[in-house]
Amino acid sequence: MKYIIVLLSFVVVLSCKNETNQTPINTSIKPVDTVEGTVKADSIILDDEIKTAPKSYNEIKAELTAKGFETYDFVDKKTKDTVLMQQYFIAFLKGGAVRTQNEEEAQQLQEAHLDYLKKMYDLGYADISGGFGDDGEVRGVTIYNVPTQKIADSLANADPMVKAGRLEIEIRPWWAAKGATLR
Repeated sequence: MKYIIVLLSFVVVLSCKNETNQTPINTSIKPVDTVEGTVKADSIILDDEIKTAPKSYNEIKAELTAKGFETYDFVDKKTKDTVLMQQYFIAFLKGGAVRTQNEEEAQQLQEAHLDYLKKMYDLGYADISGGFGDDGEVRGVTIYNVPTQKIADSLANADPMVKAGRLEIEIRPWWAAKGATLR
């Protein structure tokens, strides 16, 4: 029995020794040169990948304010956490007066409309867009992440479906927690 315990102990020691010989992960904080040649102090290298440290609440709020966004602090009574609220703009897309396009033209407009909304998302101007599942007056919505209603109105009016008169827009200010997600 003593031999089995000694043998097991020896195996455990050897296996621990093999673990310590593995290459350690590089978690040191190092400045990383960017393309422009400047140094980013808020980045670290982890396994040869660049990871950017998350921005603080105050940094996010200062950036939004500098860009002209309206914000306010909401304190959750239950948790006492401070939540950064940001004003967004919702464009309600309503059925327009011009519905004279043939089926092929309507399909081309729909494709241009979807391409435009994807472009707005890719550029960071719109956070979410979607149509409703019924045939009601309001056909869909787009939530614009821009500092003013004038900008949201301009972007919504540049949509090919709106320009063609097939859709009309109504823009309303909307408040939500910065960084909130759908669930």
